[in-house]
Amino acid sequence: MSESNWLSEFPEMDRSDLRAIRKSLDGAYRDFSREYGDLIESFFDPLLSFLVWFEKLLISTPWVIVLGVCTALIYAASRSWKLSLGCFVSLILIGYFGMWEDTMRTLSIITVCTLLAILMGIPIGIAMARSNRVQATVTPLLDVMQTMPAFVYLIPVVMLLGIGKIPGLIAVVIYAIPPVIRLTNLGIRLVDKEVLEAATAFGANKKQRLLGVQLPLAMPTIMAGINQTIMMALSMVVIASMIGVKGLGQPVLKSITNQYFTLGLLNGLAIVALAILFDRASQAYAKRTQAHLGDLTHD
Repeated sequence: MSESNWLSEFPEMDRSDLRAIRKSLDGAYRDFSREYGDLIESFFDPLLSFLVWFEKLLISTPWVIVLGVCTALIYAASRSWKLSLGCFVSLILIGYFGMWEDTMRTLSIITVCTLLAILMGIPIGIAMARSNRVQATVTPLLDVMQTMPAFVYLIPVVMLLGIGKIPGLIAVVIYAIPPVIRLTNLGIRLVDKEVLEAATAFGANKKQRLLGVQLPLAMPTIMAGINQTIMMALSMVVIASMIGVKGLGQPVLKSITNQYFTLGLLNGLAIVALAILFDRASQAYAKRTQAHLGDLTHD
């Protein structure tokens, strides 16, 4: 059925009512944003201050120190000298091609977004694992967050808070938080019931079972969720640049609009390098955690 025939099935009054509903909803949201936008924006001021401070810290710190700290963190997580060497070489090349400041900006917002996603996502995942009702309520929301195009939920965020770091951070967190929630829930639910019964028999309460048994045993699964959260946050870098988030995404966006092939390629490769380093380090840490837990269980 063609669009004109489909529309003809509905009375003109119904279509005018639909337009009226749209106009009223648009007007209501505009009024809400004008009335409470400043108040909501002030709520995020401490987060904005921390993000600005962290970004300035990474940019102003001598590159040698940042290089050494990043390489040491990669080695501490992975225990792999090859991956550490890859981190060292990648950051050297990023600096050589003049992308150091943009990389530090991207690193700052990805780090803050990941920390926020972990701090909010793990408690939500724990609540879902403890209550089927909470799981039934949160799961549809996660489905919407994962399936809705990022540009769609950018619209209300930008209308409410304008453009800048905080709207970009909120958009990245919304897009990236579902994996850590889902896999925290899954990891805790997969803990062997016999292990929990044994802990209960030894007198452990709910809090002790959670902190001493469930979370440690679920940690490899939770780390997989954190890994996916980092990857999804990095994938939002270019989209977030459209609403004023500085970093590697803005040169990529500029290269698209102006057909600067080399600029887009180099900055895109820098994003890929960060993604590979985060991915390999978090996966290696998860494997080491799982192996350690396996040794304890065997003993």
